[in-house]
Amino acid sequence: MLSTQDDSRTRRLFWWLQTGGWLGYGSLSYLSAIAHGKPLDYWRLSFGAALTGFILTFGVRLVLQRAWGLPPRPFVAIAVGCVAVTTLLMGLVFSQLLFDWCGNECRPATTLGYFGYATGHLYVVLSWVGLYIGLKYYRQLQQQTRQALAATAMAHQAQLKMLRYQLNPHFLFNTLNAISTLVLDRDNGTANQMVQGLSAFLRHSLDSDPMQRVTLKQELDALNLYLGIEKIRFAERLQVETRIAPECYSALLPSMLLQPLVENAIKYAIAKQVEGGRLVIGAERRDGRLVLSVVDNGPGCPDFDKANDQGCGVGLKNTRERLKVLYGTEQSVDVRNGRESGVQVTLSIPYESGGAPRE
Repeated sequence: MLSTQDDSRTRRLFWWLQTGGWLGYGSLSYLSAIAHGKPLDYWRLSFGAALTGFILTFGVRLVLQRAWGLPPRPFVAIAVGCVAVTTLLMGLVFSQLLFDWCGNECRPATTLGYFGYATGHLYVVLSWVGLYIGLKYYRQLQQQTRQALAATAMAHQAQLKMLRYQLNPHFLFNTLNAISTLVLDRDNGTANQMVQGLSAFLRHSLDSDPMQRVTLKQELDALNLYLGIEKIRFAERLQVETRIAPECYSALLPSMLLQPLVENAIKYAIAKQVEGGRLVIGAERRDGRLVLSVVDNGPGCPDFDKANDQGCGVGLKNTRERLKVLYGTEQSVDVRNGRESGVQVTLSIPYESGGAPRE
């Protein structure tokens, strides 16, 4: 359904075309008559026929509007009927104007002559009806295309929001379990620190728009809120190192992109080792692309093929889906075991700058 603004624009377009078209037809008809030796007052016939066509085709428009949406056969029958009636009426009006202008001299001698007058404007009416239907179908196709694009965009937004919001419950479950353990162990001070850290992280998560991209600097700030909670849990067992190229701090990326990768590494690498482990978070600009990496020194993923498919955990699968929706084929996610130990996850997306301050 057209909006009020589109409907108003359509009406204005119709009246411009209707007025200009019939005025142009009358002018061309008159100039052609003058070129064939007709007197100057022949304008009454040319513009009289044009005015008749202007009025009659407005009625045709109303009929076709009401018939729009019918099955093809009834609609074609109605359109053919409109063409026949309009052509006949234009012929009758033109014949009357002609007979009034030149008297009995212009009357045809045979019935075939009258038939010629009656059908003389058939091509004009056919052209008008064909142009009207063609333009109406074109505008309807445009409207359907806009609706399809809007529906696709809404579906992508819904999918991205779903994938983005899946992260919070997963992380929240793990953190609340850790807080519960600390409370049971009567370590209230540490539990209070984790609650405050969790509150800060969730506040940031709720304030951020899943559809908006952030700079890498902002992403690292949010990641530090998460790591602050995990460092309370693991203390000296968790070591984090960042290797960020200075020009990458202003690069744009989807919000909360690195957090599930880091969470995955902590779950499968750090938590499973008594001595803990080390994470290295890196970013560099390479051939016009932003290359992000999260590397751990844990035991690695035992099934390498599975690692490249879904990864050791749901975080990688979530990340793959988000990047596919956002960048299509212009992204890549590579998961592989390290040479000696651990897992290396590498993301590659187009490099776009957001103007964040450099470190």
